[in-house]
Amino acid sequence: MNHPSVGADSATVVRLFDRTAHTYDLLNDLLSLGLHRLWKRQAVASLQPQPGEQILDLCCGTGDLSLLLAEQVRPHGHVTGLDGAPTALEQARQRATKEPWLPLQFIEGDVLRPPLPPGAADGVMMAYGLRNLASVTAGLNVIRHLLKPGGRAVVLDFHRPHHPLGLQVQRSYLQGVVVPVAGMVDLEAEYTYLWQSVATFATGAEQEELARQLGFAVACHQPIAGGLMGLLKLKLPRRQP
Repeated sequence: MNHPSVGADSATVVRLFDRTAHTYDLLNDLLSLGLHRLWKRQAVASLQPQPGEQILDLCCGTGDLSLLLAEQVRPHGHVTGLDGAPTALEQARQRATKEPWLPLQFIEGDVLRPPLPPGAADGVMMAYGLRNLASVTAGLNVIRHLLKPGGRAVVLDFHRPHHPLGLQVQRSYLQGVVVPVAGMVDLEAEYTYLWQSVATFATGAEQEELARQLGFAVACHQPIAGGLMGLLKLKLPRRQP
């Protein structure tokens, strides 16, 4: 569920995700009881990728979302997955070789300085990456930069509940379940920071406001998974002001 990416301390975060890459998908299945797959399909459905479109999967990790997106844009579309962790991308490319008919590629690079031209995408997906970038504003600005006029994006990440009880439940789960389970495979240190990143993450309302300030015509945050996760749905105006 947690997805380190390239951000404020990019070298450290890349090392963390490189170390977890080989067990990342297994841990996600275990810690979410497989529900992360449903949440990711919800994100894809919200983005509504169409055949022929160019889609970017930022902070793509081991590529599970990229594969889902590529299924939707066939036959003439294309998906590009971008991440800064080489071990994760190796896993993604191995996955892609099992479905060579899918129109996708994976490239290594800094998500905040993407090696891609402006306006390159009809749609952008980012799952569990925004929280780990230098700032929410920086991440949203990159999404805006990469989208065509009228383009849309969906950001899937943890949701920070407003109610103190919700925060306590989330903290108990992350610190009392996630970290100990990760410790069973010698990854306790890599997952300990998860609660800290969630506790300081922008709320849904804050994300909406930041997106509007950057010029998105649509910015709507939808809590899912009982409020533990959230989908931020974005769309640029067809014409820039």
